[in-house]
Amino acid sequence: MEQILHYFFNLEVLREVAPYVLAGLWTSLKISIWVIPLGLLAGLAVALAGFLVRNRLVRALLVVYIDLFRAFPPLVLLIFLYTGLPYLGVELSPMGCVAVGFMLNNSSYFGEIFRAGLESVSRGQHEAARSTGLSRLQSLIHIEIPQAVRNVFPDLVSNMIEVVKLTTIASVVSVPDMLYAARTAQSMLYNPTPIVLAAAIYLALLWPLVVLLNRLEARQRGASADAV
Repeated sequence: MEQILHYFFNLEVLREVAPYVLAGLWTSLKISIWVIPLGLLAGLAVALAGFLVRNRLVRALLVVYIDLFRAFPPLVLLIFLYTGLPYLGVELSPMGCVAVGFMLNNSSYFGEIFRAGLESVSRGQHEAARSTGLSRLQSLIHIEIPQAVRNVFPDLVSNMIEVVKLTTIASVVSVPDMLYAARTAQSMLYNPTPIVLAAAIYLALLWPLVVLLNRLEARQRGASADAV
């Protein structure tokens, strides 16, 4: 027990590394604040393109885009953007690589979620909106998209949680996020306590979101049962 406390819950090490790890936490939060809205907007654009465009070539390209970035490992994508693009004369900052890489990856997942939401809205809603004089764009903005988001909101929250967890790979392109800070502190002090601290912070941040997700899913199941 004494060894466990010394190596994993060392209070002296905690006091020493806490400011450094918390600074990394702020970077991790900034990454999430950037990449989640980017993924949502890009995903909505992909879903709307697939929902509205009838051109077979465009639809085929959208399918390739979604399948490609859902299959492409995000870690490999980040490394490629950071180390591969300079050979083509394109150099992105570490944060730029994270923003672009996560947008490409997340847009494919969010796009599929939004597509399912749009398809869940009955055709009658669109026809009723058009009968009141709303244009196609107005119908989407005021009628269809809000209902689609409500129908798939638990799925959106679930994917956002996954995105926050995925931000831990940003350290591979030298972004000083919380995991990067914890690993650096561990290597300097030869003690895994900083990693335990980072894990505890992630758990404290994400557990309430998981509880919220469970309630949303339960509420949605209850609403579906009442509708039946």
